[in-house]
Amino acid sequence: MNKITLPVLKGMKEKHDKISVVTCYDASFARLVEKAEIESVLVGDSLGMVIKGEENTLNVSIEEMEYHVRAVKRAVKNAFIIADMPFGSYQASIESGVRNAVKLLKAGAEAVKLEGGEEIAGLVKTLTRSGIPVCGHVGLTPQFVNKFGGFLKQGKNDEEREFIFKSAKCIEEAGADLIVLESIPHTLAAEITRALKIPTIGIGAGNDTDGQVLVIYDLLGMNQDFNPSFLKKYCDLDKVVSSALAAYKKDVKS
Repeated sequence: MNKITLPVLKGMKEKHDKISVVTCYDASFARLVEKAEIESVLVGDSLGMVIKGEENTLNVSIEEMEYHVRAVKRAVKNAFIIADMPFGSYQASIESGVRNAVKLLKAGAEAVKLEGGEEIAGLVKTLTRSGIPVCGHVGLTPQFVNKFGGFLKQGKNDEEREFIFKSAKCIEEAGADLIVLESIPHTLAAEITRALKIPTIGIGAGNDTDGQVLVIYDLLGMNQDFNPSFLKKYCDLDKVVSSALAAYKKDVKS
């Protein structure tokens, strides 16, 4: 696989060539993602839940994101690296948002991902005018978990669907290069994908988006108790790893 860049990803949308994205947080998994020729790696603030065992993403710091971006970057040569801007790193001011986005690019990211719509449009404009690519994120935005009352599907009524559609358009108009559509009706995701010129990456949003993203721990089936409706598990590492560890313990004891 040749080096994946933003123009390559935008060209894939134009050619209706689906974009594969995997979320991972360390060099070992990133090496395997690169070996599989996945087009893009997302270093997500979901590490708060997956790596740290927390209930949501809100306690992840910019320093933790820098650490994990550096780890992933060491193993990735060709995939396009996107990094989440964690909660609190861009809400206070445009200046703080730019400062923290620069930190992530210096750590190895090639784009930063922000959650929201009109309220972050000014920051998106400033970032993109400064040469910092931006991936938007609308629908179920995990940093809004307390406002939503949980990780709940969005776009359940006409008002919510109109808000999500307008948010996506606003982010594109502000200069974003990509956008994640999370946990929204597939019909709405398809409508947004047709309306936008930038690639849409779906998770729990049907198969009419320009690409899909899953967390590597989830698609490998590393937690038998995590089974959201959108998740397809490609193996059962929960069972495989548990069995291997049990066999190791047995050998040690004997």
